[in-house]
Amino acid sequence: MDKILEAVVMSSYPNNVKQGLVRRVIEAAKQPMDSEQCWSMLELSTKLYLTGDTKYKREIGKEVLEVYGHYHPEEFEEFFNVRFLLSLLQEGYGPLGKRSHYVLDYIHLGLQFVLESPSANDIFSLLKIEVLRKVCERPGPKQCAKIGKLLMQHPQCIPTGKHQVLFCQQLIRCIGQFQCISEGEEEIMEFLDHVNKVSGLLQKIWRAQTSAILPSLKELFTIISSTEEQEAPSNALASVVQYVPLELMDGVIRNLTNDDSITDAQMMTAISRMIDWVSWPLGKNIDKWIIALLKGLAAVKKFSILIEVTLSKIEKVFSKLLYPIVREGALSVLQYMLLSFQHSHEAFHLLLPHVPRLVASLKKEDSNSATSCLEQLAELIHCMFFRFSGFPDLYEPVLEAVKALPIPNEDRIKHLLGQNAWTSQKNELACFYPRLASKSETGKIGLINLGNTCYMNSIIQSLFMASDFRHSVLNLTESNAQPLMTKLQWLFAFLEHSQRPAISPESFLSASWPPWFSPGAQQDCSEYLKYLLDRLHEEEKTGKRIYQKLKESNLMSQAKENHYLNKTLVEKMFGGKMTTKIRCLKCLNVSSREEAFTDLSLAFPPIERHGHRPNHTTILPVEEISPQIIEPPVKPQSQIIDSPGRQRKRHVSGEQPTQLVQVETLGFQEAGEQEAPIDLRHDPAGREMGKDPLLAFGEQTCSSKDSRSVPDLINYFLSPEMLTAENKYHCDKCASLQDAEKVAELTEGPHYLILTLLRFSFDLRTMKRKKILDNVSIPLVLKLPVLVASEEPDDVCPPRQERAASGTGFVSVVYDLCSVVVHSGVSSESGHYYCYSREGTDTGARAQPRDGAQKATSEKQLDFEIQWYLFNDTRVSFSSFESVSNVTSFFPKDTAYVLFYQQRPGKQSCTMYAEASDAVQLHGEPSLNKDLMEAISKDNILYLQEQEKEARNRAAYISALPKSPLWWRDFDRDKDDEGSSGGCGSAAGGGGSFHGLVF
Repeated sequence: MDKILEAVVMSSYPNNVKQGLVRRVIEAAKQPMDSEQCWSMLELSTKLYLTGDTKYKREIGKEVLEVYGHYHPEEFEEFFNVRFLLSLLQEGYGPLGKRSHYVLDYIHLGLQFVLESPSANDIFSLLKIEVLRKVCERPGPKQCAKIGKLLMQHPQCIPTGKHQVLFCQQLIRCIGQFQCISEGEEEIMEFLDHVNKVSGLLQKIWRAQTSAILPSLKELFTIISSTEEQEAPSNALASVVQYVPLELMDGVIRNLTNDDSITDAQMMTAISRMIDWVSWPLGKNIDKWIIALLKGLAAVKKFSILIEVTLSKIEKVFSKLLYPIVREGALSVLQYMLLSFQHSHEAFHLLLPHVPRLVASLKKEDSNSATSCLEQLAELIHCMFFRFSGFPDLYEPVLEAVKALPIPNEDRIKHLLGQNAWTSQKNELACFYPRLASKSETGKIGLINLGNTCYMNSIIQSLFMASDFRHSVLNLTESNAQPLMTKLQWLFAFLEHSQRPAISPESFLSASWPPWFSPGAQQDCSEYLKYLLDRLHEEEKTGKRIYQKLKESNLMSQAKENHYLNKTLVEKMFGGKMTTKIRCLKCLNVSSREEAFTDLSLAFPPIERHGHRPNHTTILPVEEISPQIIEPPVKPQSQIIDSPGRQRKRHVSGEQPTQLVQVETLGFQEAGEQEAPIDLRHDPAGREMGKDPLLAFGEQTCSSKDSRSVPDLINYFLSPEMLTAENKYHCDKCASLQDAEKVAELTEGPHYLILTLLRFSFDLRTMKRKKILDNVSIPLVLKLPVLVASEEPDDVCPPRQERAASGTGFVSVVYDLCSVVVHSGVSSESGHYYCYSREGTDTGARAQPRDGAQKATSEKQLDFEIQWYLFNDTRVSFSSFESVSNVTSFFPKDTAYVLFYQQRPGKQSCTMYAEASDAVQLHGEPSLNKDLMEAISKDNILYLQEQEKEARNRAAYISALPKSPLWWRDFDRDKDDEGSSGGCGSAAGGGGSFHGLVF
């Protein structure tokens, strides 16, 4: 039968005739036959499969082998023996010089028929050795893929023990030599398929035996870090990294960057080759590994490597954005490289000539991937514009290219710049050499405590986070007449642009030091704040007038013009006015006095018997605005009950008394929205509705029955006071002491409202100063009653029907909480200060895209979602309003002391709001003077040099520590350590040409 089959196959008959004859032979083979005939047929089919010169002959050989494997298993097992397989693997099959390339396919085909035979284990043992020998011979991608396919289907043949580790390492060596000769897309796809099969085998082995991963990675790093290789290793190595579990990343990177046996040249070579991997089209997580290694190098201050690699590779990474299949990973790497390279504009400027062409190409592509890339690229470009201003000629073509794309707000820009700077990266060895501190991941900069100077640090950070005030200070022109303001400008500029984790405020402290303060002793931060603002105010009063050149007599009366021009920056930002009125209860004569203030000092109302607070009321009480609360209807006069502790204030002017409004909480409500006079907790029928979780939280944090609230204290401050007995008032009209009523009314609300809670008092019984530790709930948003002159036109202030009480002249001005200074301790002479702050909403106009497209703003964000920061001297961390609200609950000695609120723009705000906003809009974005910019730039470079020098000496710190002989053996103990994850996701899928991409 074998002769017949051979004659048919070798004949010149057409294939369809041959196929019919072959089919008869195969059907006959399914019948019982003697062993000799089976061997003859197996030898012929083996010859056809291994040496057939056409695909047709190999297919016939395969079909016959499968029939004999199924129907004559004993003869097949006897034929497919260990000695025969060893001969095939070591000597090959066929004539010399033309050995068959299908040996591995043949073995793979035959293995399925001998899995249950007694010789199976011998065959598996043979293959474990032979596949290792094969990969040591460095076969090409096609043969390696065949090995991968064989072992994936028959894992019993995978080497074990030490041989398994060696097999993985040698397989990685093979991948490092893979090359695709052809540039045809079909050939490239076949090449990629081969690589995936090989790397997939590594993944299977690593999943089953995790101990093989780290030695494999060590071999991989040895390959890519070699400086002796004349030819760079294949980018196909990227396929290996994608299968390394991400949870191993932190330990691997940490050990690599702290291995003193790795030279800078080797590290530079390795990271350069890894960056080339962004062009590998099917890799996942490649960008994460690249970014993690870059961050690791920054953490150990390897700035020379980072600078060299960034400048040499950033253009290549940028060019990969043209290809959808690798765009996502390339963009992640590009974002980190640019945002971390903040000491110089050099890297960004390398890309400027290429940006317009790329933008045009992405717009033409018109895909979701291209649109997303354009938006992220525009955000990145605006970050660079913000960081490296002053190159209008270079930036104009780029600005023109991205003009129609969204512009990120300043908070977003600062967040990105602060989070990604090299000096922001965590230093894993800080515990060994603490001088190598790193900038907070928040991007904010701390202040060094110079010896009980936390009171100053907290105030400075609160003022710095008041964005309108900060911008105004940074925009001021340097003046010899304002030395303290100049020092504050320098301090703010360094807090804004320094790459140091913390700076020393020593120069500013010496200039702003109150003369009665004792050096080295704890001081009252409120007292320091008052002194500082007074100094700045008086200094400007005697110096250059900011608004001298802005006279606009045609737009305002001379009196108003002089009023505005005479205002200092402190008055514009923090200045308010109140009128104190005293009415004699005998003759009803009213005397009044207007005075300016920069903060309101709020005393604590006395606690009545049974623990109840007195119900103090004012003409228009402070409204504490909760998440969804709406202003309730005004009650009729007859329903208002006088306070038990004090008589309710009578109307001073002799007019009809004003109806009162209950205290509210407001929050997450757009400024200027119409407020409906309903209670959201009940529907019109009176049934209780399900509470909004935000409303519930607002009630918890702002309306606790067991604690006072800020509106309670403000209402107490504004409530009428009876002057009787020993505290009688001397009436000029009566010319004698008389009972009187005293009331304070706010006539001008400050742009930034500073509230000081008077927690420190003198105890006459103990003759010591004591601290009131009562918890005070702090609302995110509150309304302040401000008396508006009756002659104010309706287009300046809200319409009369919108005022809380018609005819009174009072309007409610809305304020948003922006900073809270906390005192920790039981006395003003001791303890510690720290502060919570968030970026206030800038008053100044924001830049918009030229086509008028509205950019997304953060104004519609819920207040709870706005990022808070905790400033504690040198330490800056992310926080939340929940932490602010609960700090006293968890730490009874930590109490809110000084609060900063920013006036919210909207129709509730009147003329007084416009002054501060004009100051910010006048200057726009802060533009630092040349000397200050140079000083910051020089200090940043100096800091990088200092850090690199310190890092080079780290061996002196580590040498005394116990070392493991091999870094990868220590890995398991590092799994739970914190570390930076880096990256933005896996590489993008999709189409796109492969030409010039992979190779």
